[in-house]
Amino acid sequence: MAEANSLVAHLIELRSRVIKAFLSVLVVFLCLVYFAQDLYHWLATPLLDTLPEQAEMIATDVASPFFAPFKLTMVLSFFIAIPMVFYQMWGFIAPGLYQNEKRLVAPLLFSSTLLFYLGMAFAYYVVFPLAFAFFTSVAPEGVVINTDISSYLNFVLKIFFAFGLSFEIPVAIVLMCWTGMTTPDALRAKRPYVIVGVFVVGMLLTPPDIISQTLLAIPMWILFEFGIIVGAIYSRKKTAEVDGQTDTEADHETENKNEKA
Repeated sequence: MAEANSLVAHLIELRSRVIKAFLSVLVVFLCLVYFAQDLYHWLATPLLDTLPEQAEMIATDVASPFFAPFKLTMVLSFFIAIPMVFYQMWGFIAPGLYQNEKRLVAPLLFSSTLLFYLGMAFAYYVVFPLAFAFFTSVAPEGVVINTDISSYLNFVLKIFFAFGLSFEIPVAIVLMCWTGMTTPDALRAKRPYVIVGVFVVGMLLTPPDIISQTLLAIPMWILFEFGIIVGAIYSRKKTAEVDGQTDTEADHETENKNEKA
């Protein structure tokens, strides 16, 4: 009976956290929806700046001029509300964690959010201008570039997700080192394979041009090296905590033996 009540209490808590996370996204959306057209123009600026004078963006579907900015606003609302979503997630899982686990998870939630934002910013301010300039420069003679607004939105959202998730590499490495799935030394030994792997991932996640592939692969490699450094620090802390707990237990056993004697 007690277990059933505990399960119900956890489900109620989970529902409350999910509702709060949803409401945070909804509030941000309501604040941004009025500026949907301006937000889409801001998103399209890297492409518009590289288009030739006779080229322009078009809408091939009747409802695209409304639904494309609307979709962008919804996705952007979720991105902006991610800290609140993670906060609700943290509020749900924190009571079941040990103190040392709390000291690990809280910084990881913050750093994962920051790294995701950095990945999106890197894509917008660095990758898009270079990639779009390359695409427009290789158009065959006589071809006018008229990009559909819905196709453009789907394209840039994929790039945002690819770079945002790729920038989470340090967080993944720290978690793997902390849980014992691997060690910093083992990751260093696999460095040549990782270098090849990041370029393969860059080829799969980005458009088929060497510029965007390289601009994704190189940051992934740098973040891999950074993740090894941070993972080594956390591994040493975990080892020190385990050794400290072992010494404490040994001291308690010695005290118990002395008391019995």
